[in-house]
This record gives sequence, C-alpha cells and structure tokens, in this order.
Amino acid sequence: MVYLIGFFTGILSGMAVGGGTLLVPALIFFQGLCQHAAQGISLASFLPTAVVAAITHYRQGNVNLRLALYLVIGSIAGALGGAMLAGKIDDSILQKVFGLFLIFMGIYEFKGKNK
Repeated sequence: MVYLIGFFTGILSGMAVGGGTLLVPALIFFQGLCQHAAQGISLASFLPTAVVAAITHYRQGNVNLRLALYLVIGSIAGALGGAMLAGKIDDSILQKVFGLFLIFMGIYEFKGKNK
C-alpha cells in the first residue's frame, strides 16, 4: 500500500501539483501516523522526487535558474520557520490548519481563472 501511495504522490510532485496533499492524509488514514510524523515523512520523501523532477524540467528548458535561486533563498528561511512553528503546535491543531489549507487551495483552484 505504501508503495502505491508513494507512486501516486511521485506523479503529483513531478507535475508540481503538490503530492503532500495526497500523501499526508494517506499516511494518517492508512498508516495511522500522527500529523507531525506524516508531514515530516512527506517532506523527506519529496527530496528525491523533487530532484528528479527539477532535473527533468531543467532539461526541457522549463527552469529559470536566477528566479529559482531567489525562490530557494526565501524558501529555506520559510521552511525553517515553518518547521519550527509546526513543532510547537499541538497535533490536532496542526491537522485542522492543514485541512483548512487544503480547503482553501481547493476553492482557489476550482474558482481560479485560466490564463
């Protein structure tokens, strides 16, 4: 089961859809993990898939390295702050925040305008 979950989240992350939106709930419901552990495992599992996807997109000419560098610098600071904050939040509250984020993103994607 875990391999199948990993396969589908790998596909989503390769398409830059956000495989964590599937992986975190799947780890909680099917593996019985707490929210903190599911999010940590989700982040760790995306390291190799993100590298492979980024290399593939780079080879296809889809990566602006200068812009990516600026995003990496800001993302490192944000990830550090976010991880520290998540570690201080109770598991049940973190689960609700994650759920609200998923709802918000679903509404945004559903109502978003096509360019």
